[in-house]
Amino acid sequence: MFSKVLVANRGEIAIRVFRTLREMGIASVAVYSETDRDALFVGHADEAYLIGPGPATQSYLKIDTIIETAQRAGADAIHPGYGFLAENAPFARACADAGIVFIGPPPEAIDAMGSKIGARALMHDAGVPIVPGVREAVDTIDDARAIADAIGFPVAVKAAAGGGGKGFRVALTEAELEDAFEGARREAEKFFADSVVYLERYLPHPRHVEIQILADAHGNAIHLGERDCSVQRRHQKLVEETPSPVVSDDLRRRMGEASVRAAVAVGYRSAGTCEYLVSGEDFFFLEMNTRIQVEHTVTEMVTGIDLIREQIRIAAGEAMSVAQDQVAARGHAFECRINAEDASHKFLPTPGPVTAYREPSGPGVRVDSGVAAGSVIADIYDPMVAKLIVWDVDRESARKRMLRALREFTFEGTTTLIPFHIWLLEQQEFIDGGACHDALEAMSESPTPLGDAPAPAATEGVDAVELVERAVTAEVNGKRFDVKLFLDPSTLGAAAPAKKKREKRAGSAGGVASGDTVVTPMQGTVFKVPVAVGQTVAVGDVLVIVEAMKMENEITAHQAGVVKELLVAEGDSVTPGQALAKVVADEA
Repeated sequence: MFSKVLVANRGEIAIRVFRTLREMGIASVAVYSETDRDALFVGHADEAYLIGPGPATQSYLKIDTIIETAQRAGADAIHPGYGFLAENAPFARACADAGIVFIGPPPEAIDAMGSKIGARALMHDAGVPIVPGVREAVDTIDDARAIADAIGFPVAVKAAAGGGGKGFRVALTEAELEDAFEGARREAEKFFADSVVYLERYLPHPRHVEIQILADAHGNAIHLGERDCSVQRRHQKLVEETPSPVVSDDLRRRMGEASVRAAVAVGYRSAGTCEYLVSGEDFFFLEMNTRIQVEHTVTEMVTGIDLIREQIRIAAGEAMSVAQDQVAARGHAFECRINAEDASHKFLPTPGPVTAYREPSGPGVRVDSGVAAGSVIADIYDPMVAKLIVWDVDRESARKRMLRALREFTFEGTTTLIPFHIWLLEQQEFIDGGACHDALEAMSESPTPLGDAPAPAATEGVDAVELVERAVTAEVNGKRFDVKLFLDPSTLGAAAPAKKKREKRAGSAGGVASGDTVVTPMQGTVFKVPVAVGQTVAVGDVLVIVEAMKMENEITAHQAGVVKELLVAEGDSVTPGQALAKVVADEA
C-alpha cells in the first residue's frame, strides 16, 4: 500500500480524497494555486505546496510541475480527482515514467474512451448499443449535411474529445446545421484543443442514466447499479439520484452487463462510469468517464462502498474488496450540486466571499464541501462549491429529507442554487420522477423569482441605486418573522453592512443597461466580441460573450440600434457593472 499520496485537485473533491487517505493511514499532499492559497482544502492535507498562479493552465494543468512536486514531497502515488488532469493520458504516462502510481485507469483505457468517435466504435464491437450516427470524424459542413440527411433530423454535433456539455450543439433542422457544426468545432478547439466533431441522431428528452463500474488487475469487473442524472441545464448536471425512477430491474441488469463488457473491452482498472441515454426500455451508449464522478456519493450512500478507497486499493495492485454478488443497494439517495449561481437571474455565476456558512446535519445527511465562512469563491474555477447528499428508505422519504436539509443550509455572502433546489424538489413533475426539461429550459431563458425579493423596478434614465441589505427580526402578535429590508444608505448611519447593487434589468437581454450603455452583470473574462462598431443589431443580438466559472454567458442588445462603441476586447477581465458596449437606438 502507498505511504503518501498527492491529490492533484482542489476544493471539495480534494477534501473527499484526503479523508479516505487519512482513514487508510496514508499521508496526504495538497497542491494549490496562488488564488487558492487560503482555500479550505489546503489545510486538510498533511503537506501542501504552491504550484503556480491562479489560472489552471499555469497551475493545476501543469503536468511537469505536479510531477516535480510529487517527487519533492516523496509521494508514491497521485490521485487526480475529477476535472483538470483526471482523464489526461499523457499525465498518466508521465506519472509512470517518473515512478509514481497514477490512481486511475491505464492510459490506454483513457485514450480509448477519450475519443468519443473511437469509443463508439469500440462499444459497437463489444455489443454495447450506441446511438445511430457515424463512427468517424466529420470534416466539412457538406459532409455534415450528407450525414444528417442519412440519419435524419434532429442531429447532435459533438466534440470527439468532449464532455460536460462542451463542444455539443443540436440542429433541429437543416437550417440550423451550419451554426451547430461551426459552434461545436469552435468550442471543442477552445476547451479540448481538438476541433474534431462527429454527428449522431439527437434523442429529444431521453433520460440520462449512468452505471458505476469497478475493475481491478486480477480479472474482476463489476457494476454497482445506476444513477439518474437527467435533471440538467445546458448539459450540466444539477441533481443526481439512485436508483433511477424509470429503470426497471431488467433494464438495470442489461445496462450493468453492458457496462462490464465495456470495461473488459478497454482493459479497464479503477472506478469508472458508463453513461447512457435511456428511452423506455432501450439504452444507448453515450460515453465512458475514466475517473471518479462528481455524483459518486449517491452510489456510496446506497451501497456502503467507499469508491475512493477502492480506487486506491486497485491502484496499489490489490483486488477490489467486493464481488458482484455482494453488491446490495438499499434505500434511495439524492445529490444536489450547490453551485455559486443565481437561478433567478438566468443562472448567472456569483463568485465572491462567503460571509456565513453552516451545513445541515442529522440522519442520512452528508455534505462534501470546499468552503467555509471566510472563503472566497473565485471566478476562474468551476461554480460548484459543495454537494448536499441525503439517504432514506425510499424516494419520497429521501426527497423530503433533502428539502429539510436544504432549508437548514446557511450559505450567505453570495447567491447559490439552494433556493432553486428547494423549488425544483417541490415541482409535481419532479415528485413524479420527471426530469423537468421544459421548466429548466424556460428558467434558463428568463428571470425567475427564486432567490431574494426582486429588485425595485428602475425608472428609465434614473441611475442605479446601491441599496443596503438589512436582516431584521420582528414579532407580530407574538409570532416571530425574519425579514430582509433593502434601504437607501442615506437613511442609515455610518456603520452599514455590505451593499447590494440594484440595477435596472434589461428585459430579456442577457446584460444590464442604463440608457445606451450595456454592462456586464457578472465577473469574468471576455471570450468573444461577435459584433463590430457601426454594426446594426436587433434586440437580443449577442454583443459580448463573457466566460465566468467555466460557462459562456451571452450579453445581448437591450434595444435595436447601431453599435457606436465597444469598450472591451477578447481576453479582457471584467467586473459586475463594467460597461461593455454602447448601442444607440434606431430613431425610426
